Amino acid sequence: MIPRWCAGFTLPFILFLSSFSFVSFANAETASPPAERPNASSQWQTQVGNLHRELGELVALQSKASGEDKLALQLQMFQKNEELRALVASGVKNDSFDRAFLIKQIKQQQKYADQGIKYLTERSSTLSDQLSEAKSEDKFSVLSDYEESRKYLDSMYEEQAQNIDWLKKLNAIDEKAEKAFKLEINRRTEQVAANVEYIRQQLSADDAQLKVAPESEKATIQLRQLITQRRMAITTRSLSVMIELSDKVGIETAEYKRLYFEATGSVTQDLLSGDVLLSIIKTWSSKFWNWFVENAPQHIFQLIVFLIILLIARQIANLTRKVVKKAVAAKNLKFSVLMQDFFISMSGKAVWFIGILIALSQIGLNLTPILTGFGIAGVIVGFALQDTLSNFAAGMMLLIYRPFDVGDFVQAGGVEGKVSHMSLVNTTIKTFDNQIIIVPNSRIWGDVIKNVTHERVRRVDMVFGVSYSDDIEFVEKVLTDIITSHPAVLRAPEPMIKLHVLNSSSVDFIVRPWVKTDDYWDVYWDVTREVKIRFDKEGISIPFPQQDVHLHMASGQLTPSSDKPA
Repeated sequence: MIPRWCAGFTLPFILFLSSFSFVSFANAETASPPAERPNASSQWQTQVGNLHRELGELVALQSKASGEDKLALQLQMFQKNEELRALVASGVKNDSFDRAFLIKQIKQQQKYADQGIKYLTERSSTLSDQLSEAKSEDKFSVLSDYEESRKYLDSMYEEQAQNIDWLKKLNAIDEKAEKAFKLEINRRTEQVAANVEYIRQQLSADDAQLKVAPESEKATIQLRQLITQRRMAITTRSLSVMIELSDKVGIETAEYKRLYFEATGSVTQDLLSGDVLLSIIKTWSSKFWNWFVENAPQHIFQLIVFLIILLIARQIANLTRKVVKKAVAAKNLKFSVLMQDFFISMSGKAVWFIGILIALSQIGLNLTPILTGFGIAGVIVGFALQDTLSNFAAGMMLLIYRPFDVGDFVQAGGVEGKVSHMSLVNTTIKTFDNQIIIVPNSRIWGDVIKNVTHERVRRVDMVFGVSYSDDIEFVEKVLTDIITSHPAVLRAPEPMIKLHVLNSSSVDFIVRPWVKTDDYWDVYWDVTREVKIRFDKEGISIPFPQQDVHLHMASGQLTPSSDKPA
């Protein structure tokens, strides 16, 4: 597979590389014979000459080739040059090699790197312009060529730095050339840092525009944002290379490292440097102070408006509760206590919720994601709280159909007692022995509900038995007198006193007076007590079950028999 960067290099650049190969090869041919030098040096110089010869052959072949063959030959030429640099590096390490020949090779590599940097810089600039003017479908293709060009440009700077290091080791460095290279590194690093800062501003602008753009324009902005992000990755990689080279030549890089950290978020050991940390702190504090000076008055005003709206919303919510409380308490509406509490609570909460949303909108918060989040959270909570929602639904049914109300005596959900409190989730029942039982509404609504005190008038059902020997009419007269003389017994509906059952041990009368619901137990207990007192006074007996046992003599044996007295 041929790398894309090979496809991007034109024939003149390849021919430029080959020209240096021929020069090197010519120098290698005219150098002193190998026999005059040590064997290792002779072998090394022979290898250098062979590489130059191979490069010359490749140049001749690629000038006649086309298409994929041409690209393959160009790739081989670059690989041969890398091998040539590896041989030069080994020669620098070996003091026994021909120093003059080695220095000549390094200087040729310097010229090659200088020309390569010049060519690749112009090409990168051209591709950058093409990227700005290209159509959407062509941008990524141009961007790939631009990325490969920048990569090779960075490698050229690294090779040039290596060339300088080799000449220093050989004590053949040209101070003017070294100084010029340092200036070039400084210029290049400043330029790359400026590009990083510019691209950061573009990304920030794209983010801001994407938030307010209509749906029809978002796709275009997102595509531009994606390309800008990739350019940022390319540029920060170049900045990393230039920072490393700047450190080698003694250029201060604290600001560049700070910029690299802010752009990439990459934490390296350079951050532990005091200069870098100080630069980051200074920059952030300066940005914060500038932001505070520019935005503090506006945000303080927004905060004041936010608090004022919340205060007003709270007052309106309290006023709404009072108005709704008076409205639902009207007698013609006949709302239950639960329904009254529901409307009062929900009205206040609704006003408060609307007030909070209005206040949040005043500080620049976009409410659409919040409302969408509430919807999604509602679905999730709905699945998680199925039992609670079941109780809530049952509470709504109790609220609508009102089978009982606070203060009623009920038998519901397996519990009997007085309803002391109701909510949309559960009902609190106070039993007759003063226990508090909280019953889920779903259990109440799914069971039989018996409301003892729902009606204002109740009938008291009592049964009194007398002996078979007592006067029936007299007993009826006594019972009637007891019932009619009680002040809590209602005259209408009329009480009922009737002979009901001829039981095995007694004659039973039913006594059914009507009373107010609140007087039920008082009448029940008073009448029962009065019946016992009057029956004893009038000589009316209240029988109880009993058996009489009779003994008979039969054939010398006792035979028991029993009967029940009537």
